[in-house]
Amino acid sequence: MDLGATKVVSGWVDPDGTVTGHSGARIHRNEGYSELVAEIVRCVRSSLSAGNRTLSAVGVGIAAQVDSLRGRVLYAPNLRWKSRPLASDLSRQLHAPVYLINDARAATLGEWRFGAGQGADNWLCLMVGTGVGSSAVVGGALLEGASNAFGEVGHMTLVSGGEPCHCPHRGCIEAYIGGWAIGERARRAVKTPSGRRSLIGRLAGTPEHITARTVFEAYRKGDRLARRLVEAIEQYFADAVVGLVNSYNPSQLVLGGGIVEGLPHLVPILRRAIREQCQPSASKVRVLRARLGPDTVLIGAGTYAWDRLRPTRGRNRTTFLEQPSDAH
Repeated sequence: MDLGATKVVSGWVDPDGTVTGHSGARIHRNEGYSELVAEIVRCVRSSLSAGNRTLSAVGVGIAAQVDSLRGRVLYAPNLRWKSRPLASDLSRQLHAPVYLINDARAATLGEWRFGAGQGADNWLCLMVGTGVGSSAVVGGALLEGASNAFGEVGHMTLVSGGEPCHCPHRGCIEAYIGGWAIGERARRAVKTPSGRRSLIGRLAGTPEHITARTVFEAYRKGDRLARRLVEAIEQYFADAVVGLVNSYNPSQLVLGGGIVEGLPHLVPILRRAIREQCQPSASKVRVLRARLGPDTVLIGAGTYAWDRLRPTRGRNRTTFLEQPSDAH
């Protein structure tokens, strides 16, 4: 499962990382924890009935800080969840073990095992969608942090005292390049005298329906306001990436998520910013797009479930240390 702030996706993942069945993205309105759990269960059961399959385990890549050992969501700012026993709640209804993993870490695991990170021992994965998440491989180890929350770079300060974030802080990277923040800025902009003439509002129908996707569509059609918004995204994204590359000194930076997919021209802009603005020791980093595309988190979550389900087989440096035997 790939559970984001606005979508839920399920897929069948084989041990070799192949996706053999796919639900497609289902947009959810985050109408509450119980409703979203029910939507996940419906999604899985629909896939089961359609494919005549046997469910071995469920891996859930979620946009949240998680306690993988106990199967709990600790904090999901964009879902507005705190301390939720998601693994046990799903396991009880699906009658299978459920394993939780942060979505950026799932993406990193998937790309390390099967995608752009294969063979790299020091690299950074940055996923930019509705929110901003990251994870890093350093010295051949996938870092986890003291409380399993390593890589929350979306909540590093980009602008001191800047825009409010969905976390308790202000001026975070996510508050400038995350999809929800792009949508908010666009909704404010179309209410100005010049913004009322923008194609953004006409494409969305009403200001409340404006999203980052609307902005990108208007940008591709040559809309002036959308171009200004995208130019701001380019600058904020470049500033964030320069700081991250200087801090982590990776050999590779792998970029994924809906914002990167929606604005593919960002990649050469970021390469130039790194080359021109980073410390010489960091400026040689290779900047790559995630090879697994929209299924990056899905494949990583499935791989994580396989690793937890078969702890004695094929254990190597690309697996995690914790062993959540009681997650369900």
